[in-house]
Amino acid sequence: MGGIWSQPIKLLDGIWFGVDGGWLGKQVPASKYTSGHGYQRIDYGNGVQRTDFVPDGVRATVVGLTFKAKQAKTVKLDVDAHSELMPAYPWGGTTPSAGQANLQDTGSYGDGVLRFRDQGTSPITNATKHDYNAVVGSSLRPTGHALGADHRGPQDPTVVCPMDGTPPAHCDDSAVGKGTGGRLTYSVKLKANQETTVWFAVAGSDEGKPAAEREYRKAIGNPEKLLKAKTNAREQIARQSAVDLPGDKLLQQSVEWSKQNLADSVQEARDLQIRDVNEGKDYPKPAGTVDSARWFGAGFPDYPWIFATDGEYTSYAAVAAGQFDTAKEHLESLQEISDLLNNRSGKVAHEIVPTGDVYFGSNQSAGNTDETVKFPSIVALLWRWTGDDRFRDRLYDFSVRNLKYVYRELDKDNDGWLEGLANVERNGMGSEKLDSTVYLARGLRDLADLAASKRDRQTQRWATAKADDLEKRFETQWWVQQAFGYADSVDDPADPANDNKPIFQRHWTGVTPMEAVLTRPGKPDAPLASPEHAKIALDQREKACYTGEFGLFHTGTGPTADAAGNPGASCDSVVSAVKSERAIFSLNTSIMAVAEGNFGRLGQNQQQVYTTGNARIQLDPKVWETPGAMPEIAPSPDAPANIDRPFTDRSMALQAWGAYGVLWPVVHQQLGVDPDLGHGQLAVVPQIPGGQHKVAGSNIKVGRGAVDVSARLENKELRTDVKVKGVRAAVTIGAVLPAGAKVAKVSVDGRSTSYQLVTTSRGTEVHTAARGSSTSVRITLK
Repeated sequence: MGGIWSQPIKLLDGIWFGVDGGWLGKQVPASKYTSGHGYQRIDYGNGVQRTDFVPDGVRATVVGLTFKAKQAKTVKLDVDAHSELMPAYPWGGTTPSAGQANLQDTGSYGDGVLRFRDQGTSPITNATKHDYNAVVGSSLRPTGHALGADHRGPQDPTVVCPMDGTPPAHCDDSAVGKGTGGRLTYSVKLKANQETTVWFAVAGSDEGKPAAEREYRKAIGNPEKLLKAKTNAREQIARQSAVDLPGDKLLQQSVEWSKQNLADSVQEARDLQIRDVNEGKDYPKPAGTVDSARWFGAGFPDYPWIFATDGEYTSYAAVAAGQFDTAKEHLESLQEISDLLNNRSGKVAHEIVPTGDVYFGSNQSAGNTDETVKFPSIVALLWRWTGDDRFRDRLYDFSVRNLKYVYRELDKDNDGWLEGLANVERNGMGSEKLDSTVYLARGLRDLADLAASKRDRQTQRWATAKADDLEKRFETQWWVQQAFGYADSVDDPADPANDNKPIFQRHWTGVTPMEAVLTRPGKPDAPLASPEHAKIALDQREKACYTGEFGLFHTGTGPTADAAGNPGASCDSVVSAVKSERAIFSLNTSIMAVAEGNFGRLGQNQQQVYTTGNARIQLDPKVWETPGAMPEIAPSPDAPANIDRPFTDRSMALQAWGAYGVLWPVVHQQLGVDPDLGHGQLAVVPQIPGGQHKVAGSNIKVGRGAVDVSARLENKELRTDVKVKGVRAAVTIGAVLPAGAKVAKVSVDGRSTSYQLVTTSRGTEVHTAARGSSTSVRITLK
């Protein structure tokens, strides 16, 4: 998946630059790499600076080379480009394979640019005629050119990865590659002590040669203007949910970059031909066409696809960042694709490639139960943060069908615990998974809330009754006392000798009962886990057999009873047949950070361990692979750092869902921003993390308006200042009291006022009504 892409096709394997015979990055090493808001920049030892960006609304990558010389001179500039025009699917190991589907590229030169083309009909069943094109050129006129099979700059001659066996540490192409190359040569005149920038564009299209030419002209016509527009758009994103965390500057910086990571992840494709490829085994005729789709790509560079699970977790980060539109479009794309694929069954497709090929998640495949039950919750999440009834209405019917489907198809023994796959797929798991159960409980409550707002009393009563029953039986079925946690799964209900026996394997999903918050009428929102069991389970997960330097292990270690056999001396006393997997995924750590925050555990040895873990793998120069990018996996005891691994064996350099464990804990839990605009309400009830004295945020997008909030703890006074801009809602303001604190008095804008003390999973909260658009609440503690 490396190279330059314009979904749903790849354009080039790469582009390389040589100055006076020395290739940048090889003979001329880089001295500095900079990630910017919307661009990447590399400084080289010869005074050349390279800036790469993707202009919004243009199917192109633009590169600027800036030269500065002490004396006037002319430099020779060589630009190599190697094409690989091919669709995002099929892949190398599927049936049909990329080798069968990929046609030989051709290269040509004319009007100062290189043109590459892959045209024809692949010799596979149900293939259609295609015309893929790429154009490479510059704002300068070349003095020479060359065409040929190679042209990979310093990487010639090519190293090809074999289809089977151990690959070499470095590969330039795969065995299915059928690209070609070209070179453009320029004479660049430089003036003494003046900067000269030469712009290049790589543009393309899957809609024929004229379309590719149009994209190229748009890209190369005014690159400076396009770069300015790009950085302006990213600065707008930076201004949303801007935070001030004087007690945790690393986390503050992580918030800044997590917002940019989300924006970097946005993908778009058109004319998706929806077909079930059955995990790469089939290639049927399309079930239909989706005109356009827009989504948060899951992981880069290898799978920037539409994933249901990834997008659902990422949506919590997106609303906290104010990036509502892409989150809505992600859900709407999933709904349209899923209904075409699955004939409106209600099942959510799992993995969709930008061509429209659905790898996994049709009615005929197992799919992932958890993502179908999560869908109504994400609809409810966006509705509460935006108050957008039309969005709710567009996805309401699908949300109802989601939960009707799982009860109809995935509860064969009618015990209320759903069968099917979920986030963890490991040997020895029972057919009914914990995370599917937890997210079903949340989904039922959220569907009931949506139904009530729609005055759909039948659905409201059905979902409420199912939720009541599940919650009433949950602790008895799933809590494993001797493991100090919840079972990861229960056994196959078809085996009467072990019916519904809890199975404990120490997977990260054991934290989900504390992470998923349920909305119950007339009660404060709270996680599914009981407070008593939550404390035991979270205390346990903080220990060294579950938590490493950068966060939560995928699968914890154990058993660790003491010499006398007393359980729980360090971790758990349950012997599991599953080997520990001490790989720290940014999602696992996010789940733990959110779970800690749900129970008001914001201390230095609690939530801050996990928010700091994710922030470090994103920002610590001793740890990250790409500066500012939240990776998929942290350097871990069982997962060495990416930078030390072959390219063919690396995890993702940027994984969108890792932002969940940064943005949601800060904006929703620490700053306490909690909109319910679907019901015309907004609460801002901050909680200052342990060991800190202030948290603040500005321009936190809520509906069509925004909120500014500042919370301070000085001596024995808690102060919350809130400014609400353009939000039509009844506003509640307050604070979470420090543990054990009592209230002496509360004032609003300098006047004593009545207040409520509300017991929640976070602790004791002080609530009072806002007066006007700007409100200052002071809570004097005894």
